[in-house]
Amino acid sequence: MEIELREVAKRYRFEWIFKNINYHFQSQHRYAILGNNGTGKSTFLKILSGHLTPSRGKIIFTQYGDALDIEKVYEHVAYAAPYIDLIEEFTLKEAIDFHQKFKPLQTGLDTDKLIEILGFKKSINKEVKFFSSGMKQRLKLALAIGSKTDILLLDEPTTNLDQQGMEWYQQLLDNYANNRLLIIASNVEADYQRCDHFLNIMDFKK
Repeated sequence: MEIELREVAKRYRFEWIFKNINYHFQSQHRYAILGNNGTGKSTFLKILSGHLTPSRGKIIFTQYGDALDIEKVYEHVAYAAPYIDLIEEFTLKEAIDFHQKFKPLQTGLDTDKLIEILGFKKSINKEVKFFSSGMKQRLKLALAIGSKTDILLLDEPTTNLDQQGMEWYQQLLDNYANNRLLIIASNVEADYQRCDHFLNIMDFKK
């Protein structure tokens, strides 16, 4: 899977968030989107996911050399971010089962295995609304990273995680994010320490 950006820019009213981004994302690489808070990292990730359209420029998604219809891109993307809400009335098991109706899990993963990876066996029938912020973040990450998709987008992935949670996150990436196009937006080094390419939004402000 590849994503090519040609002169991509985004504006809100009269303010340009970023301009003239030309970049090529390729599978089996890990990219970090850097920049201070409020510089447009999350907006950039939303554009890459297809949730937002650029104000100017073009984004081309290709798989095995063939262009993908923008309306089909969501099928290939798994996305976790602090601003993406879980359905809090679901129990843990219901949340994972519901997720799989839209995004299948990777080979070797099922609801029980994901609960085991999360370490939440005692919370299988607990409603998500009673989870701590750290537990909710773990669930978001497990659902996204465990999904069978070509593109994995993570926005500030270690938000609300303690040190143990951060180590768990890195292990999850090592086990289930290989051979995918991984893009992480953050200004926290622990989030993107395994990335091999870096793009700073601050370079596209003028």
